[in-house]
Amino acid sequence: MLNVRTVGICAFGIVFATHGLDGQGLSQYRNFALGSDVASISILTGGTASEAKTIHKRPALLQDLEWRPSRWILGSVSPSTDAVRQIVFSFYDDRLFRIVVDYDHERTEGLTDADMIDAISAVYGTRLTRTSGRAARVVSRVEIESGSSVAKWGDAGHVVALYRTASYGDAFRLIVTDSALAALARKAEVRAARLDAQEAPSREIARQKKERDDGRAAAEKARVANKGAFRP
Repeated sequence: MLNVRTVGICAFGIVFATHGLDGQGLSQYRNFALGSDVASISILTGGTASEAKTIHKRPALLQDLEWRPSRWILGSVSPSTDAVRQIVFSFYDDRLFRIVVDYDHERTEGLTDADMIDAISAVYGTRLTRTSGRAARVVSRVEIESGSSVAKWGDAGHVVALYRTASYGDAFRLIVTDSALAALARKAEVRAARLDAQEAPSREIARQKKERDDGRAAAEKARVANKGAFRP
């Protein structure tokens, strides 16, 4: 008889294998391909490109698009068994460079690191080992904040990393990254932070001036209205 843990593993494996994964490589997650533009990803999620949040506008356009899959099967009253709780898509100049997948705690409860590695390896192939000889790369802030590293898969241009995170209870997170675009995004983010710091004094001066101008304009408007209506 199958125990609860085995059933959970099977269910997770079925969910992972039934979303257009035939021939899937390290450059995509389910039907979402790295390098896609905001409009294309929005169509797949059933949203609009205007829902993307702008993180920085210069020196490059950095955007995030959040998506929470429906908890119900389309056209049915049955609840979905999909383990995905949320996906965040990150774009560099309208090119998808990172996919962050957070799995629901309840849908992965009881699954061990080995269970998750087996399920993901069935999609992405043999995981990397520390002796694989790959060159070290710069770790992003998102990766640092994702919790404990469990396993990684990758090639010269892509990295798929599994983490166990304490956010929303003990749960798992998968990050799929285009290495080249991610490197450009990190450089742009650093440059944007420097520009923000350099421009902060002038922006504060402009804000204070606008506040004074708005105050004077409001006072003058009130003066004109009250002057005509005032009777001693």
